[in-house]
Amino acid sequence: MKPGYKQTEVGVIPEEWEVKPLRDLATIATGNTPPTSDPTNYGDEFPFVGPVDIGDSKFISRTEKMLSKKGFAMSRRFPEGSILFVCIGSTIGKCGIAPVELTSNQQINVIFPSATFSVDFLFYSVCAAAPRIKRQAGEQAVPIVNKSQFAENVVALPPLPEQRAIAEALSDMDGLLAALDRLIAKKRDLKQAAMQQLLTGQTRLPGFHGEWSSKKLGDIASLINGRAYALHEWESSGTPVIRLQNLTGRGEDFYYSNLTLPERQYCEHGDLLFMWSATFGPIIWRGPKAIFHYHIWKVLCHEECLDKGYFFHFLTDVTERLRGSSTSGGTMLHLTKSGMESMTMVVPSYLEQNAIAEVLSDMDAELASLEQRREKTRALKQGMMQELLTGRVRLA
Repeated sequence: MKPGYKQTEVGVIPEEWEVKPLRDLATIATGNTPPTSDPTNYGDEFPFVGPVDIGDSKFISRTEKMLSKKGFAMSRRFPEGSILFVCIGSTIGKCGIAPVELTSNQQINVIFPSATFSVDFLFYSVCAAAPRIKRQAGEQAVPIVNKSQFAENVVALPPLPEQRAIAEALSDMDGLLAALDRLIAKKRDLKQAAMQQLLTGQTRLPGFHGEWSSKKLGDIASLINGRAYALHEWESSGTPVIRLQNLTGRGEDFYYSNLTLPERQYCEHGDLLFMWSATFGPIIWRGPKAIFHYHIWKVLCHEECLDKGYFFHFLTDVTERLRGSSTSGGTMLHLTKSGMESMTMVVPSYLEQNAIAEVLSDMDAELASLEQRREKTRALKQGMMQELLTGRVRLA
């Protein structure tokens, strides 16, 4: 241990820092829910925070449910600057700060602001401690960290001026992340508008003229069915089998098969796939040669009349519009093969399709670059939190 540091229950920290339980720092309370049997308790005036409203952002910007003046009057109010911590369910550990006076349901533990500590610093400290706090819930059917357990958790506290300096540095990183989020949202909106204009011919790219032709999808593309597998057909090695989980980020581990299938039921890097059930939409496969599961089609474009990149963006636009009109948010959508093949689309010449696809792909590449930058910024912020909140790096 280097000079000027000490070993504590939260690890090695500078000698002048203290370790205190949350109960000694501030008032801690739990929210409550006004009776839902009386609809006049709910309205659009006062934020009512639940776990779903706390995400990656530092401040809680909106809530799915709002209270009326009557409902708010019978609720436990939390002042501006309160720190909200999800204490029950699968999302234990999510944190946010109240930007205004608000209230919450009973799934939230709340730390009231105090002049004895920096709210921003304590917010980052509690966020950093969230994995440790979450483990206290154990392996219950419904994991929970009650208010008493939560209040016993300890944090390392530097002197108040150093708390503020650390919080300012981390807040600057949050400001950069928020700016990137806004820029990404703007670029997505611009791309969506460009798709709607270019894929319908409302806007034409320079140098292109002429009429577009109406085609049935089944006449210009082929949909190749995937295959359902029995449990005894899965292997520990062999040809990867693409499932919905592998295309949506919900699970990257492959199942494998050693079956020999017709060549058309294999897909290669760069092939266009379409998820037609539950999870819904097109994707360009970027993995190894594989076979694909029942809920996925491989899409073969007839090259003389349909550009694969253009069709990918067309299917993306169709998917977004169907999701937008779905009461389930798109999670229960599905298309039949015959319904898809009978769908009519208006297409320009192959050269114009290719030009449109290039424009939209460039926009996708810009979005991907911004999202990659955001992930790197998040990783940098995480590293800063580990260094600054333990005192391994000191701010002058």
